[in-house]
Amino acid sequence: MAQRKGCLIGCAVALVLGVGLLIAVVFGMGKILDMADKTLVDPVVYEAVKIGDAEGEVRGKLPSGDSFVKSALKEGGPVEPEGSTCSWYLSSGEAENGQETVLRFCFKDGKLTEKTRYPMK
Repeated sequence: MAQRKGCLIGCAVALVLGVGLLIAVVFGMGKILDMADKTLVDPVVYEAVKIGDAEGEVRGKLPSGDSFVKSALKEGGPVEPEGSTCSWYLSSGEAENGQETVLRFCFKDGKLTEKTRYPMK
């Protein structure tokens, strides 16, 4: 009888852990998809916007950029232009030399003042 109780408890613990792991995987996949929706920019969009374009017009073509990977995208990039507000994204194009490409857009006084691309560190 004691062995049955031990087996039942062990099975219950394994079930709870399995369900917990499944929830963690689903949550993690949700975070990854959320990141993709908020940080991926098509290289065609990068090429289409020009320095001097209105900030509202450019931002209308970009995802929100609000993501937990924002700080990682900033690393290794050039110095931000003084007085500007920048947004960082990953290129949805193919990786170059095995590295993802970061696309940075900087705005000042309501206009796009700089767009830069560099490999993610």
